[in-house]
Amino acid sequence: MVEQEKAAVSKTKPEDRIHFSQLAAYGAGGIIPIALFNIAGILVGLMGNISLGLSAFWLGVIMIIPRLWDALSDPIIGHLSDNSRTRWGRRRPYLLVGGILVAVFFVVMWWVPKGDKVQVWFPTETGFQVFQLAYILFSLLLFFTACNIFEIPHGALGMEMTTDYHERTRLFSAKSFVGNLFAMSTPWLFALANMKAFKGTGNEADGMRYVSLLIAVLIIPLSFWWTIQLREPGFVKAARHEKTPFWEAMKRTVRNRNFVMLTLTIFTLAMGFNFVQLLGSYIPIFYVFGGNKVAGAYLLGINGTIWAITGLLAVFPLNWISPKLGKRNTLMIAILLMCLAQLSKIVCYNPGFPYLIIMPTILLSAGMLFFFTLGSSMVGDICDEDELQTGYRAEGSYYSIFWWLIKMGTAFASFIAGALIVLTAFDEIQVTKVDSLSGVVGEIRSEVHSWGGNQVLNGTDTQLLGKTKIRVNEALHEAREYASYLEKESVKEQAQSGERTAGSQNLQRDKLLTALSNVKAMAGGLEEIRMRLDNLGPQGRDSLVKATVAEAIPLTLQTKFEKARLCSFELLTHLEAKAMESKNSVRHYQEIITNIARVDRRLASLNAASSLGSLDGELASIEMEIVPLTRQSPYTLLMMRVVEIGLPVLLSFFSAFFLIRYSLTEKRSREIKNLLKQRHEKRPKEVNATTGSATV
Repeated sequence: MVEQEKAAVSKTKPEDRIHFSQLAAYGAGGIIPIALFNIAGILVGLMGNISLGLSAFWLGVIMIIPRLWDALSDPIIGHLSDNSRTRWGRRRPYLLVGGILVAVFFVVMWWVPKGDKVQVWFPTETGFQVFQLAYILFSLLLFFTACNIFEIPHGALGMEMTTDYHERTRLFSAKSFVGNLFAMSTPWLFALANMKAFKGTGNEADGMRYVSLLIAVLIIPLSFWWTIQLREPGFVKAARHEKTPFWEAMKRTVRNRNFVMLTLTIFTLAMGFNFVQLLGSYIPIFYVFGGNKVAGAYLLGINGTIWAITGLLAVFPLNWISPKLGKRNTLMIAILLMCLAQLSKIVCYNPGFPYLIIMPTILLSAGMLFFFTLGSSMVGDICDEDELQTGYRAEGSYYSIFWWLIKMGTAFASFIAGALIVLTAFDEIQVTKVDSLSGVVGEIRSEVHSWGGNQVLNGTDTQLLGKTKIRVNEALHEAREYASYLEKESVKEQAQSGERTAGSQNLQRDKLLTALSNVKAMAGGLEEIRMRLDNLGPQGRDSLVKATVAEAIPLTLQTKFEKARLCSFELLTHLEAKAMESKNSVRHYQEIITNIARVDRRLASLNAASSLGSLDGELASIEMEIVPLTRQSPYTLLMMRVVEIGLPVLLSFFSAFFLIRYSLTEKRSREIKNLLKQRHEKRPKEVNATTGSATV
């Protein structure tokens, strides 16, 4: 087969070459399907699980629902695009509208309602999580629909911009190149979301809200640019075609044997690819770095950048190898690269040498770049074959089904991976409770720093008095809000008494009531301090000002201390319950419980009246002890690695089987092109002969 295809190789004619301006404008559209589409598929599930504490199983379920919606929307959008007749063409209007909607809904997707102020309106924790899952589902439906409005016409446009066998590969390579160029920054989004500048005192879910705004600011101007710049050379011919019924177009598409074999190849490999992506985000964090999300995010960022750079560079060997070996044989090389990449992870997932993970990344990125670029190009060849048989071009219908199957592979992989995460006993509640504790301790340190450390009383009386009034008012507002939250939680605890054992229920209720009593007392103390500060006036005596400030500082910290102690207690209670349920990881939970018990004792012994310098040092030490508390059990990590490595390899064998049955060679594609050219040259003569006109 290699010799047969090599014998048929011919050079692209100058008139068939695509100009650079068109190549750049079309390639820029790769940002949406290659980068943003995968961000939503990976980070929404990851952050929903480890940042919001939502069930990995239910996140997997809701990730598949938009794909089921795609089963309806993709073919409809493709059919509408094929049958649109506007002054701007049949594809370009969708590029503008779709691009703007993608930018808007990408932002909406990350603003999941969270926090105590929202949670108190729900009678149970389960009800609040159902609400969050519903929000994520609705926003994903909007986002993926926007992606479809853009991507289906964009992919179809790429198939009709050129009829040359290899130039079509060059065009889709440009799309992959620019998409991967943008993807060099997208792996760092998780790391950016973890930066203080974006997340503040929250977690990465808060940070991603503001990072998404930066993405929207980039996408909206680009949408106008590529819509204005691109041209539709096939629109003149398509405008003469009669509009076809929807079901007739769909039937013609699924009856094409080569198209069926190609889409099955893509479908099975897409499933394996997305197993790599989803579980591959957990392993660097929880296996390589033992639950340290900041270090894991940094490694993911570096790894993702290597992935993107490899994708950029792989475009060049692809455009060298494919003309020599043919598209199908090059596609088989891509599958072999993927298998080798997965098997190398057996050695390269190594906590002692974390950066070995780069090796399988290079192999996998090259293989995937080959695979998905050639897949889109080969759909264009199939559209030529279909036009020869039917006389009609339906790039939108073909590309919509092709793209839908890629996304269905993503969805099924996400769903199965979510279920497997549950089966491996991954404890997302442990992770989110550690995040809450770490966040509160970070808030206390931030408040200590805002006072100015041990030099707090060295400023002028006027400055000190003004700062103290602001801090006291903020602390009083915080105390009252937290007291309201504790009251509602106490009521919930009483209502949910049947869900826990009597001892656990009483302990939880007593802890809440104790915290509530302490916070109310602090609120009273802060109110008294505020009145004294008001009575001092702007020119209060030096000794009175400093004495009042010294008394106010510990009170402004006390509410946060109570939050930290309650978070620590809830984490300890959760881990003790998990230890009783666990059969495979008893020793692991005993070790974690020992560590959190030590943190709990240290928090209980903290004295807000201590000097701010010593308090900050103690809190910094506690922060260091909190980081390893997210560590997952050895059983969980082993099962994750087995699934993440083995399942994509298995699916690659199925993908190779379907690819072998694909029969549209370069030689046959060139024959089809020549036959179509002869038909198009003959048709005007026939028309003129019928009307009696002379042919010029």
